[in-house]
Amino acid sequence: MSILHLTPGKSFLVTGLCLLAGLLAPLRATTGAPLPAPAPTLEQRVAGLEAYISNGDPTAGLKNAAGQIPAGLTTPVAHLPGPAHNTWMMVCAVLVLFMTLPGLALFYGGLVRTKNVLSIMAWCLGITSLVTVLWWAFGYSLVFGKSFHSPFLGGAEYFFFRGVDSQPNPDYSFWVSHNVFAIYQLMFAIITPAVIIGAVVERMKFSAVLLFVGLWLLLVYCPLAHMVWGATGLMNGIWNTGAAIKAVDFAGGMVVEMASGWSALVLCLVVGPRLGFRKTPMPPHSMVLCMVGTGLLWVGWYGFNAGSAVAADGIAANAFTTTTITAAVAAGTWALLEYFFRGKASVLGFCSGIVAGLVAVTPACGFITSTAAFGLGLLGGAVSYFACTKIKSLFGYDDALDVFGVHGVAGTFGMLFTGIFATTSVNANLATHLSGLVGHTLWLEQLRGSGLTMLFAVTMTAGLAYLIRAVIGLRADADHEQQGLDLAHHGEEGYIYEPKS
Repeated sequence: MSILHLTPGKSFLVTGLCLLAGLLAPLRATTGAPLPAPAPTLEQRVAGLEAYISNGDPTAGLKNAAGQIPAGLTTPVAHLPGPAHNTWMMVCAVLVLFMTLPGLALFYGGLVRTKNVLSIMAWCLGITSLVTVLWWAFGYSLVFGKSFHSPFLGGAEYFFFRGVDSQPNPDYSFWVSHNVFAIYQLMFAIITPAVIIGAVVERMKFSAVLLFVGLWLLLVYCPLAHMVWGATGLMNGIWNTGAAIKAVDFAGGMVVEMASGWSALVLCLVVGPRLGFRKTPMPPHSMVLCMVGTGLLWVGWYGFNAGSAVAADGIAANAFTTTTITAAVAAGTWALLEYFFRGKASVLGFCSGIVAGLVAVTPACGFITSTAAFGLGLLGGAVSYFACTKIKSLFGYDDALDVFGVHGVAGTFGMLFTGIFATTSVNANLATHLSGLVGHTLWLEQLRGSGLTMLFAVTMTAGLAYLIRAVIGLRADADHEQQGLDLAHHGEEGYIYEPKS
């Protein structure tokens, strides 16, 4: 029935109902159906894109004066990975894996005797597989989680990579996918224990190596990495305002170099020297492999150092530059010292100097200028040279491949050097809440952090080594050591020479 045919009374009633509905409409909008999400302004959308360029927070432009984001307000870039930063970090992850496979495998493999070259390859492959599984299951969460609210260990929220997806985790990066960041950090977890084994080559059982690495990763590496890099870490001086020790470690001076170097010293002392040590010549079987491995390590180290910026930005560029300079200068320094003291500059000396320079600059590369990097190459190369040639000879320990002399000594020196020469002009993040320390007493924080790292790594490694020695034994049988670990443990030979017909 048309409203035109309503009686006056009915017409009045319909009109009243229409007016009431109109009055209740705003109330219904506020108490019932949700209001539409606020749309970002053009300025806010542009700010998000600018944050991508500067590696900043894409939500900063959305926040009000109280630092809060209005409910529902967002932009398309707020929770997405940035293509360039993500690509850079995937490349860097590959480069760091390249350091272990094949870089470290060839570098260490060339330095041992022919009968043990494949054992190095097997150790590196086994460590890569084992650490990957442990990292996926527990390790990543223990380092980069925070549900434990602890300065010593992360949390359980990422066990078995639960929630580790392609969206960024803003605790560590605004623009890199969480899963890419996790895999990048996996490569650090792989190479760190792989470095340690260089001290005990040619005499440690394969089963003992894997058991030690598994326990060391969970009980030494994970707590230490959280303390230095975790969001709630005890020694995360830049990003944790409540850090008790305000140390800075750009790419692993404490976490990787000191931890592996000092642990290697302890492990080689517990395992004991090789049969015939200091009586039988044990020269490297292939300096060609060693040199190739060194080159691969240097290339991969750009992912290690420059990638630790977790962005393709100016800080990564500085780390790239300082890494190159320090490594090259340290190589020449070592060779010059060899020439001065021994009359010849060896290929092994150049290779050792390169690695020493790379180690020394690891904690510093994102914080120091290129001029400081030159000085670090001179000093870092010299310190490692004397550690490998004088200190080792004086105390007589069988650190077979000079892991302590290079990684332990150069890493410790690099940490102290960082505290002296770090500058906010290179890395503005140092000014966030460390401006009062930079250029003044930051070196004391570095000393405190290094001391704790050393004490923790040495104590825990000694305990693990003695435990494994008591349970399954550390050393290979004497006859296996004489025969060579390639055949004894793996049933293979690195080189098979066919007789000439």
